[in-house]
Amino acid sequence: MNGNLAGGNIIAIASGKGGVGKTWLAITLAHLIARTKRKVLLFDGDIGLANVDVQLGLAPQHDLSEVFYSKAALADIITPYAANFDIIAGRSGAGNLATLPADTLALLKEQLTLLSQSYDCIIIDLGAGVEEHVRALAAIAARIIVVVTDEPTSLTDAYAFIKICMTAGLTAEMDIVINQSASFKEGEKTYGLLSKACINFLKRQPPCLGIIRKDGKVKDCIRHQTSILERAPHCTAASDAASISIKLLQRLGIRH
Repeated sequence: MNGNLAGGNIIAIASGKGGVGKTWLAITLAHLIARTKRKVLLFDGDIGLANVDVQLGLAPQHDLSEVFYSKAALADIITPYAANFDIIAGRSGAGNLATLPADTLALLKEQLTLLSQSYDCIIIDLGAGVEEHVRALAAIAARIIVVVTDEPTSLTDAYAFIKICMTAGLTAEMDIVINQSASFKEGEKTYGLLSKACINFLKRQPPCLGIIRKDGKVKDCIRHQTSILERAPHCTAASDAASISIKLLQRLGIRH
């Protein structure tokens, strides 16, 4: 394991809105890091609309509902996916889980922090939006990656997410990933728009961790319910995500 303090290796993948590839990126980064022989846990925090297991074609025997309703520990509901790559599945379709009480959220934070000592990296796939449970799970992370596309609503919602996190006093480091970009040049333009708004109104400039170009192989992999590293490991999107994973390991102080 790495030398981070407990919880210092917890990363949240966020977005202001759905449909920007947040869950795909969370899965892909977790799988990429696991392939460097680091032990990774992917926590599906999209409570009520969980879909990590769906994108990977899994039928997990355990999910978060057992923690919420049966008092199971997070360590008891871990599902192995690949070498060094474990998953804690959410509960798809259970909308009532989105209104978790504060003590349950506190329990999740406590147990995730404890689990972080057994992994090199924990990645939380947050729900889209800025609801209370999304902010509460974001507060657990030491680093937040905000996924953005060039759609105007994605930009405005990403800005709103960053602003709310700052207003709430979150101390996590923030990075931006531009997804589904027509080219690196277009991705830089998209980042520039968000960066300018953050500088002008928030006096803060979250750095760009990387740009992922639009690639039809992504939809193909999601359609076939498999990781892109299994089905199309050398495609454009996989290559761009690999570059981001290397930077992320450096941010975490883990040598690639």
